[in-house]
This record gives sequence, C-alpha cells and structure tokens, in this order.
Amino acid sequence: MNKLLQHLVKGKAETTGLQLFRYFFVGGGAFIADYLTLWFLTDICGLHYLLSAAIAFLVGLTCNYLLSTAWVFDHNRLKNRWAEFAVFAIIGVAGLGLNELIMYIGCDLLHLHYLVAKLISTGIVFFWNFFARKFILFK
Repeated sequence: MNKLLQHLVKGKAETTGLQLFRYFFVGGGAFIADYLTLWFLTDICGLHYLLSAAIAFLVGLTCNYLLSTAWVFDHNRLKNRWAEFAVFAIIGVAGLGLNELIMYIGCDLLHLHYLVAKLISTGIVFFWNFFARKFILFK
C-alpha cells in the first residue's frame, strides 16, 4: 500500500489516469480558492455574482496553473513558460466563458442560488479544463 501511495503522490505522472487523479486534487484546491473568492466578493464585498465569478475564476486559474505544472503535467509541449501560461490561460478563458454561461443559466433562468450554480459549473468546467490542457498543452 505504501508503494501505491508513493506512486500516486510522488514522481512523474506518466499516464493520463494518474494525471487525472492528481488533477482532481489540484482542481479541488483551485476550486476552494475560486469558490471562497466568489463568496467573499459577492456576499461580503457586494459585487454582482457574474463579476465575482469572473474574478474568482482567475484566482482559481492561477492556482491551477501553478499546481498543475508542479505536480500533474511533467512534460510540456512548449518550452517558453510565458507562452505556456498564455495557452493555459486561453483554455481557462474558454472555461470561464462556459462557467459564466452555466452561472447565468443556473441563476437567472433556473433561479438557483449562485453557489449551487457554481457547483454545477465546476463539475463541467473541470473536465473541459483537464482534457483541453492535457491534449493541447501537455503530453
């Protein structure tokens, strides 16, 4: 069991399955940063939920990039870190658009609480972000 645990958390993540496993935790950490920022900006600061969602998504994106490049994806297609982050961010912006659309549909059309809509959005955008990043940006 100890060897399995070491394999899951240490060393290179060579397989898509192991990368997805690790990305689940990276995505979870980024989600916590995103979700708490959304709540704080909306409930405490009084910003509109869509503006809060956009800012919070960017906070989560930054966390996700730093953790993904450190722990999930070992082989980069691009050698330039700025170019890599730009592509990572473009994929994130597409995810942000999907996030905003789902938040709008959930809140304004289905009358869900914004935090419930965010949970639904997160589940969908998680898979978009992983597979887009895996196949477009990382090996």
